[in-house]
Amino acid sequence: MRPTRPPPPASPPPAAQPSAAKAPNLADRTYEHLRELILSREIPGGAEIPEGRLAERLQLSRTPVREALVRLVGERLLERTGDRAYRVRIVTAREFFDCMQMRELLECHAIEAAVPRIADAQLAELREGLRALDDGAGDELQHWQYDNRFHSAFARAAGNEALEETVTRMRVVARLFRISGRHHRKQEVDGEHLAILDAAERRDPAAARAAMLAHLRALQDDVRRAIVADANPAGYFL
Repeated sequence: MRPTRPPPPASPPPAAQPSAAKAPNLADRTYEHLRELILSREIPGGAEIPEGRLAERLQLSRTPVREALVRLVGERLLERTGDRAYRVRIVTAREFFDCMQMRELLECHAIEAAVPRIADAQLAELREGLRALDDGAGDELQHWQYDNRFHSAFARAAGNEALEETVTRMRVVARLFRISGRHHRKQEVDGEHLAILDAAERRDPAAARAAMLAHLRALQDDVRRAIVADANPAGYFL
């Protein structure tokens, strides 16, 4: 009897091919669109957003709209006012100042860690963006978009994902406060950003930290002055 030959070894499985990045679905795109509308003041603070009416306006079914609205509630850009009704959240002055105290701690630490790490090309890009605003090309929305890129760049370069995410959340609170009121400043912010950039380009973490702290505190001082002026427009007893 002839011996049974062993079966040939199985072929190795084909190597896994890298999958393409998952394309954003309809709910993701709706979320990004609504988020931009809120943060750009297209939908103002305190505005009511009924789910059904929004779906009709966007010409979408309610499912992706509902998913997007729930995400925005989780991000604290919206608050629920009814079963299927929402409102752009209004941030109080107390919440704003609490948030800014946290930003002082987080962003001063972030920039100190980021200055030795951030690429020269990224600093050059930030300076070019600031120069475009100085040339008069920027309106309030463009200033805010640049401001977001500026602060996010240093938070990201710090190399701490949890820190970056927390800074992003704190910035959302500050932005909600600004879009709900009249507390806006452009030229002063540009000068403060320039001081931060100058220190970062010198690779001076201590100076960058001091410039960031001065910037965040100047924002708070301006809001305090605006609140006092609103409460006492005639300037009595000041």
